[in-house]
Amino acid sequence: MRFTFVRFLIVGVANTLVGLSMMYLFLHLGGLSYWMATFLGNSIGACVSYFLNRKFTFKSEHSVTKSMIRFVATILFCYFISYNIGEHFIQWLLQNNPTFTSSVKTDIAVLISTLLYTILNYLCQRLFVFPKK
Repeated sequence: MRFTFVRFLIVGVANTLVGLSMMYLFLHLGGLSYWMATFLGNSIGACVSYFLNRKFTFKSEHSVTKSMIRFVATILFCYFISYNIGEHFIQWLLQNNPTFTSSVKTDIAVLISTLLYTILNYLCQRLFVFPKK
């Protein structure tokens, strides 16, 4: 399990680099709007993530159609759960702390949420999207 998590993190770095690169290409060379560039870049990064996780991280032989549907559902589920928990946790934890500005609290919530997302996403992909046969 430890080595699959390391591979999962490597794939995460790769799909982030691909996704961000595509966003900037669409934005600056393609002249697309912010929302269109980020949506397309994120979509391409997710595709890279799916195929690399399927073959490299989890070495799955499950059908592409079945695992892709599960992948999309997992990404959406993990996103909404993790970012909701992270936001509410930081609001609760730092609600009466005037030391941190609203912007800093948001940045902390993003970091906590991203950590939760990574762990939950890994577990869901390992157990639900690409389970061992």
